[in-house]
Amino acid sequence: MGFAKAAMTGLAPDGGLYVPAEVPQFSNAVLSSLGTMSYGEIALETIKPWVIEDIPIGVLEEMVHAAYPFGAPLVGVGSRAVLELFHGPTAAFKDFGARFMARSFSYLRRGEESPLSILTATSGDTGGAVADGFYGIEGISVTVLYPKGRISSLQEKQIAGFGKNIKALAVEGSFDDCQRLVKQAFGDSELKKRLNLASANSINVSRLVPQIAYYAAAAGRAFAGRVDPDGEATPRISLGALRGAAPAEGAPSVDGGAPIISVPSGNFGNLTAGLYAYKMGAPIGRFIAATNINKTFPDYLETGIYNARTSQATISNAMDVGAPSNFERITAHFSYDELKHLILGASVSDEETRETMAAVYNMGYCLDPHSAVGWRAAEMLEQSGAVKEKTIIVSTAHPAKFAETLGALVCPVPPSLVNVMERKSSANTIPAGLEALKGELL
Repeated sequence: MGFAKAAMTGLAPDGGLYVPAEVPQFSNAVLSSLGTMSYGEIALETIKPWVIEDIPIGVLEEMVHAAYPFGAPLVGVGSRAVLELFHGPTAAFKDFGARFMARSFSYLRRGEESPLSILTATSGDTGGAVADGFYGIEGISVTVLYPKGRISSLQEKQIAGFGKNIKALAVEGSFDDCQRLVKQAFGDSELKKRLNLASANSINVSRLVPQIAYYAAAAGRAFAGRVDPDGEATPRISLGALRGAAPAEGAPSVDGGAPIISVPSGNFGNLTAGLYAYKMGAPIGRFIAATNINKTFPDYLETGIYNARTSQATISNAMDVGAPSNFERITAHFSYDELKHLILGASVSDEETRETMAAVYNMGYCLDPHSAVGWRAAEMLEQSGAVKEKTIIVSTAHPAKFAETLGALVCPVPPSLVNVMERKSSANTIPAGLEALKGELL
């Protein structure tokens, strides 16, 4: 089965996730140039071998150019490097997957007359990115499920502030309930008969594949000992005493060599993309799976036993996942012994998250609560002696999206979020049951 069928069907017939039979490799020419290539060039070279049988190179070039007028700068903060994934329209890393997904779906469905119904669950940022990516696309409707009261007000406006072909449903439950409803919907015979369903979560390969690119880009920069200049949305605090001058482009500011990458993790789609970058040959040493108190995966690394559990609400809400879907993809490619050597797990409490946001703020830089989990996890492992490599912190969302959580830590608001703040939210509330969801879909 190729990329097109896997993308358009979302879940495999048995209810599991599609897993590539083999992972393509970067050419030696690409690997030797990762430190100097533009983000668009790296994205094209990363995505191409996964989709070339279904999307011609000329079309793919146009898709990548349209999807990524922004990049993923790797900037220096103290002794670490931060991979900023919030320079897109919804100021979150989900933009990288959702914008490519919308364009690939539009191409793959060319000539189709029957409408496509996309159903997706979100713990925060996925919904906004998917809504933005698919808004106004003819022949495709999107229904986004999110846990009522467990996302920020700005995130809710990004999900429920569009209208037209975007419908928002606030579920009385957790993200795990939302995810369960989506899986149940895909397995329901009545819905299958009456609707042409597709998913837009990280369970879908068209969301996952484009995310591989920013790991390759970051690893290439770090391996070459380079960082990028600040971007427009880089959340430095001020131009005064707190702020140091942004490094010149290409200036050696980090130690060379394969870095360890700390990934804030919930449903583990983002870390899975990083693992695919590693398997493609990107110069990555190891990973840190940084979770909040929902530490199903760190516990698995410690014991070898996977014990899914009910998620607990935290201030890093997008990571409140007790049964990460992408666990089955990760374990399809790596044995437990391999994972023990490749990934370090760490769990961070809300109190530690707040402490970290304040400490990094005093260094002149803002972190959102999810990125703060990644920072603190790396710090804990460095202090224990488990990590000695140069560390990259994956910053998954702009801190301005979490003003309520940051409190007195006032961060600059990027232009992409200014207009969102004026939107009005419109969402229906439903109980966490399949019949309620079917009532909204049919």
